[in-house]
Amino acid sequence: MRRAPALRPPSADLDGCRAAVVYEGTARQLLARLKYGNARASVPWLARAMGDLVDPGLVDVVTWVPTTGARRRRRGYDQARLLARAVARQAGLPCRRLLRRRPGPAQTGQSREARWHRPAFDAERAKATTPKAIASRVLVVDDIITTGATMAAAAAALKTAGAERVIGLAAAQTLLNSAPRVAPPSEAFLKPVRAPSDGLSDDSGGHLQPTSSARRRRRRPATEAPQRAPGPAVGAP
Repeated sequence: MRRAPALRPPSADLDGCRAAVVYEGTARQLLARLKYGNARASVPWLARAMGDLVDPGLVDVVTWVPTTGARRRRRGYDQARLLARAVARQAGLPCRRLLRRRPGPAQTGQSREARWHRPAFDAERAKATTPKAIASRVLVVDDIITTGATMAAAAAALKTAGAERVIGLAAAQTLLNSAPRVAPPSEAFLKPVRAPSDGLSDDSGGHLQPTSSARRRRRRPATEAPQRAPGPAVGAP
């Protein structure tokens, strides 16, 4: 799997945007299995590759780009939530649901123009005992970024609700003409490049590969029925 290049944030509401790998080949197959087949074996090492891109000292809370309630009920889970919880666990950060997605068509299969009639999100309301609805520095996780329209809409809702800084982080990035423009990796939230985390190996050609133990886990047949995802990570209200 190829490492994804740095991205120029697709909107002013995003203070940075990165993805771990390019959405092609093995990465595409793994994410499709996660998204549509509840195959979760790749989540831990995808999350490690994602987490290596972000300095947890510059983030207060991790959240995710939610799917609609109807799709979540049909599948029994939300793949972006699974990734967000794994990233937060690795970074030692709280993971909270901060966004709700309004009903609407899925972005998958839409043209570039159609994607920018982007989905709408609402930020979660603060409870009476919570002094602030939204943390100052929010890391928003999604599975795939193509045009950046969905991530931009999520960031806009968080900024409207009071977030001061919103960073987008995806497992994979498409490299099509419709993808966001590539930019130098100069965003302040990025970590310096370092050796791959446990579960990933680097072939010295800019490619990431699961280690032998990760490949063995991935080959195990998924015989269980989809289960409800575990509750929020430490720090969730």
